[in-house]
Amino acid sequence: DDIPPLVWEVPRNEKHGDIAINFPLLLAKKIKQPPVKIAQSLVRFLSSDIGIEKVEVAGPGFINFFFKADFWHQQLKEIQGLGHNYGKLNWGEGEKVLVEYVSANPTGPLHIGHGRGAAVGEALANLMSAVGYKVTREYYINDVGTQMEILGRSLLFRYFELLNRAKKFPENHYQGEYIIDIAKEIISKFGGEFLNLPEEEAISFFNNYGKDYILQRIRKDLKDFKINFDLWASEEELHKQGAIEGTIEELKNSGWVYKKDGALWFKSQKLGDDKDRVLIKENGDYTYFASDIAYHRNKIKRGFKRIINVWGADHHGYIPRLKAAIKVLSQDGGIALEVVLVQLVNLQRKGVPVVMSTRQGEFITLQEVIDEVGEDSARYIFLTRRTDAHLDFDLETAQKQNDENPVYYVQYAHARICQIIKFAEERGFTLKKDNDIVDLSPLKLPYELALIKKLSFYPQLISNSARALEPHRVTGYLQELVSLFHNYYHQGKVSGKKRVVTEDKTLSLARLYLVDAMRIVIRNALNILGVNAPEKM
Repeated sequence: DDIPPLVWEVPRNEKHGDIAINFPLLLAKKIKQPPVKIAQSLVRFLSSDIGIEKVEVAGPGFINFFFKADFWHQQLKEIQGLGHNYGKLNWGEGEKVLVEYVSANPTGPLHIGHGRGAAVGEALANLMSAVGYKVTREYYINDVGTQMEILGRSLLFRYFELLNRAKKFPENHYQGEYIIDIAKEIISKFGGEFLNLPEEEAISFFNNYGKDYILQRIRKDLKDFKINFDLWASEEELHKQGAIEGTIEELKNSGWVYKKDGALWFKSQKLGDDKDRVLIKENGDYTYFASDIAYHRNKIKRGFKRIINVWGADHHGYIPRLKAAIKVLSQDGGIALEVVLVQLVNLQRKGVPVVMSTRQGEFITLQEVIDEVGEDSARYIFLTRRTDAHLDFDLETAQKQNDENPVYYVQYAHARICQIIKFAEERGFTLKKDNDIVDLSPLKLPYELALIKKLSFYPQLISNSARALEPHRVTGYLQELVSLFHNYYHQGKVSGKKRVVTEDKTLSLARLYLVDAMRIVIRNALNILGVNAPEKM
């Protein structure tokens, strides 16, 4: 019972095998035997496998596997057989998972930080889908509360200013040029209709108008960035449906709330938070936390037992209190909340920080970045580092058409392969996809076998990335894979020999089969990232 899982890894040094396992080390404590002895016993059973060339016991209890060339050739046939499904797994077994990301307040345009969160969220959703989950992508609109009131008041003050009835503009209100643009549009449609309206009534109109205007822009920016949500959830709708009141009642009935100093508190400290949290203020207003609990209760009621939130790193302290609330709401403990924190983006131009946008006055918008470097470069670069690490994004590098630009480096490899296949077809070499007749025995060069091995590990890469919720592993894999391909291709040029299409038909067809498998894997991986795989560049 309780046998540790069998996990394999690719050794950094090829002398240590094609794959290695440390299973004997993990099993030693369970059965109270030396790990080397366990390894030696296992090797006797494993070495007879027809695909294995040899198995070695190494170090304190590692087992290193070396596979025959035929074994790797068979992996190529699997890639060709599965095509666009290669790398797709089913350990999610159709379980519903909700991935919520971006969820920026509708008080201003999306900035570059939101862009990184969007790229991460979309890639995570794609990864979860690839391993067999039924994924719902959702954007949560925080359209209630103080920030929305400030938006309405900001617009009203600019409205008065543009109509020569200026009021002193509060420092803590929204200063961006977009506020003036919205106020101008209101004037073009309604003139001075709101000049003599009671301020509270006018703010309500400006609030709703501004929210709708900004949301429309957010939707457009996300569409331009190829981000598509299944659902747009609204905090205002939760209020209208009585979901916040219902949530408070459920928490009261569970015994996890109390009153103090005129406010209603949640006992989050007993569940891992650093202190208890207010749900209802002294003045009777709900806190943002109360709304967020209601929103997650809504997720649970929709049947999601696995919930993934992609948040900005500044929300780090919010995680324990929300997890505490979910523990109470899911009494059977069957709800899993996972939060992926996304750090800030440091925008640069030729290594020099870009401080602010000439248009917005406060920040660089996502649309400005898309317009300058394109959505593919932006998305790929956003995904090149761990989400919990700051990202340096250089606008000049993102536009380069050379190896310095990571997305160009990968896309160019895909396009080069497509052109190789086209070149071969023009010379009468038709790529054979029939796995029963293709002869792969000529694929013997170290670079060829290294490429095949890397391609073979793609499904494991997808599985590991999904389990760890780390899409940056996919870009890292692509950079390594494409580096192997470029080295392989250029080795032919250096030696003066044609690398793929040669005078030897059997060799040419085998190499075409290999590079086409490369094309399939690059395309599939780029699809996970939401990046195009061009056939020409």
